[in-house]
Amino acid sequence: MAETTSARLLALLALLQTHRDRSGADLAERLDVTTRTVRRDVDRLRGLGYPVHATQGAAGYRLGPGAAMPPLLLDDEEAVAVVVGLRTAGSVGGIEEASGRALAKLEQVLPSRLRQRVHTLHGATVRAGVEPGPTVSADTLMAVAEACRRREVLRVDYTGAHGDTSVRRVEPHSLVSFGDRWYLVAFDLDREDWRGFRVDRLTPRAPTGPRFTPRVPPRGDAAAYLSHRLSAQTWPYRAVVRLHETAERVADRVWPGMGVVEAVDEGSCLLHLGAETPHDLVWMVTSTHTDFTLVEGPEGLAEAFRDQARRCAAAVDP
Repeated sequence: MAETTSARLLALLALLQTHRDRSGADLAERLDVTTRTVRRDVDRLRGLGYPVHATQGAAGYRLGPGAAMPPLLLDDEEAVAVVVGLRTAGSVGGIEEASGRALAKLEQVLPSRLRQRVHTLHGATVRAGVEPGPTVSADTLMAVAEACRRREVLRVDYTGAHGDTSVRRVEPHSLVSFGDRWYLVAFDLDREDWRGFRVDRLTPRAPTGPRFTPRVPPRGDAAAYLSHRLSAQTWPYRAVVRLHETAERVADRVWPGMGVVEAVDEGSCLLHLGAETPHDLVWMVTSTHTDFTLVEGPEGLAEAFRDQARRCAAAVDP
């Protein structure tokens, strides 16, 4: 049970913030009090200016919008997660100053014990192996996100990998954050096919076009489509191997960007992947630590596997 009325009121506010509707019985159980106490605490919150409304039907409560909204209440894990996210964010340009201001405000109101945890984590953390990637302006992200939400055709100036620029008309589906890069998964109306666009290479044009009926992306999911496209279709050397384990068991051994796992049956799955060289494909496949069979691949891949096998055999049996 909450030790003081003030502590209980803060706990009640936190519960009302996490869900739109809360029944009195649920609140009472979570706070370890009676429903009568919940009703009294709700009246106290209303007296302080917080818009707590009674829901229709079952006896419940809802925290409504208003000028006297309560402060944001975060538990220990939530507060640390927000601070770490603000400290490590960096792929969106133009928000560094805003992120710094938000971080400073949050750290000022953190309890001393949480401030110490956050400072300890930050002081002991070093980011390594992360090259500065391209940044995306917040205005561009918001313009694309708004077109996705409103389902409006978007016209963009797009710069390809080789520096060629073109005007594209697309039906935007989703923004996907992949590593340190942002992508727009959209249906290209001129090419009549799905595409993944680097957001740092596009500039939206105003106004947006007419509204459209959303299409279902390949593989039924924008992130899965983009992962497959990045891991296989854009590499000079591509391959498909059959792994002699289920897709569920090998999923955690295939990192984002390495490849896409396709379930086949109860004893195997297919791994679609791409790389710069056949030898890169070899170490990527063998890193899955399971038996496999080469289904299809570029010229030289089979010999690259044989070379690797000879090296391994010579290492243990000279």
